Amino acid sequence: MDKQSVLDEIFSNDPFGLLSVKSANTSRNADERLLTSFEELNTFFEKHNREPQQGSGVQEHVLYARLKSLRESPTKMEMLKSHDRFGLLIYEEKEINSLDDILDDDMLGLLNDDSEGLFDLKHVKDIDERASTDFVARRKPCKDFDQFEQSLKDVQKDLGNGKRKLVEFKMGNLRENTFYVHNGVLFLLKEINISKKDHYREDGTRVREDGRTRCIFENGTESNMLKRSVEKLLYANGKTVSENADRVANTFKEKFSDINENDQESGYIYILKSKSDKPEIKEIVNLYKIGFSTVEVEERIKNASQEPTYLMSDVRIIMTFKCFNMNTYKLEQLLHTFFGKACLSIDIFDKNGNRHTPREWFIAPLTIIEQAIHHIISGDIIYYKYDSTKEEIIER
Repeated sequence: MDKQSVLDEIFSNDPFGLLSVKSANTSRNADERLLTSFEELNTFFEKHNREPQQGSGVQEHVLYARLKSLRESPTKMEMLKSHDRFGLLIYEEKEINSLDDILDDDMLGLLNDDSEGLFDLKHVKDIDERASTDFVARRKPCKDFDQFEQSLKDVQKDLGNGKRKLVEFKMGNLRENTFYVHNGVLFLLKEINISKKDHYREDGTRVREDGRTRCIFENGTESNMLKRSVEKLLYANGKTVSENADRVANTFKEKFSDINENDQESGYIYILKSKSDKPEIKEIVNLYKIGFSTVEVEERIKNASQEPTYLMSDVRIIMTFKCFNMNTYKLEQLLHTFFGKACLSIDIFDKNGNRHTPREWFIAPLTIIEQAIHHIISGDIIYYKYDSTKEEIIER
């Protein structure tokens, strides 16, 4: 008997159908599978109010890799566009131009050098903690987004041309009508509706101030996250957007003078950042020089690396304010007095070995310095003081 006859006899003598192979159910087409997989991403965002991140557990990492893969496929992005409720597919593609860019784009974490093992658990929330959460803030389409869209675009433009800066966010500095960036997404904190004041219960436990916010995101969505939740998110991975430098300068001029051809320039108030490589200076976050010059600031700082008042190092201009018909020296002194407790205490030696102690460098967030200038402009600076410990302006 030949080989084929043997095989035929085997397959024909199969009373239990063990050799009968049925094809899998293919009723779900590729489009349905794609939509189902994307809905898992939407569900994750609804629950956690953020995108999945790499290195945050196996399941979340799978979702992170899936989202990254979808973003790299224009065809799939177009198919899912109508189902993208949270703007997950709206992102800025990262350019790879250096070794650092490659390391930052390590999707699978292959280049990470850490000591954590495969079986080390992290970011695992306690079940009781989840159960105690009474509300999970969700983003939804912003019905009046047309009122905010242009201002959000203007802020992006200002960031691009350097008229605004991204500065470190500090807990307790959340402000209405201020722009912030979280996970690369720009948003406007439009409102803070406080419903719970800071107080202590009878058992001595502290209840912190909290309430719902209204956050308008650049992708056309909004959220009513709790104030403290917004603070925690920004503190973990967020930035504050500074005021438009030109607008601050113009407001400054308008407040103090009505400029015409008969007015005289008084000089310039400036804010500088040191370029020093010395660890004792470079490692200080939010270190700025607030000073006054009768000549243009660019001219004043051209020999900064040779002058102790500039810490014997080149500097970068952050903001300048051109002043007319006013005593700018007194204004400078007022700012110095206001931030006096945050003054940098350091000895600088010039090229001849002489010791100097510059008194115009202050440790304060740029947004706080801007707020102080606005309080000076409005004339209510006398009602406030700077808390150097909390790095915020508080009422006296």
